[in-house]
Amino acid sequence: MTVSSKTEHALREAMERLLAGTSQHTDGKLTKNNLCREAKVSRATMNRADDILDEWDNRTGTSPAGLREQQRDTETSDLRNKLREIRDKCRRLQDDVDAAATVIMTLLAENASLREHATNRSAAVVPLPLGRAQATRE
Repeated sequence: MTVSSKTEHALREAMERLLAGTSQHTDGKLTKNNLCREAKVSRATMNRADDILDEWDNRTGTSPAGLREQQRDTETSDLRNKLREIRDKCRRLQDDVDAAATVIMTLLAENASLREHATNRSAAVVPLPLGRAQATRE
């Protein structure tokens, strides 16, 4: 199917604006929905422009806007991976902190018990039994 020359012209101009990154009526993303909106034609009308849609498919990956979009997607993916790594590291560090807190609480309990035991003992001096060598000298 074909479209009128006016529609074809509107679609081609819209395609050029989108591919150049200078859209006027959309957010600039390289989608077919934006192509028909940028051209101010219906999606059904755009779908009848087979030649233009074929050209759109061929050019979107290599246009400046397409390359920027690919670069942005790569950067986003890299940042997501870094964020995942950082979250994993934080989880591991939190596990270490939790384990250290458990050890500290155990040591505090043992220390308190030892202090209580030490204060409950008598402070009196207890004589040691005389050894055999000491007893023979006397």
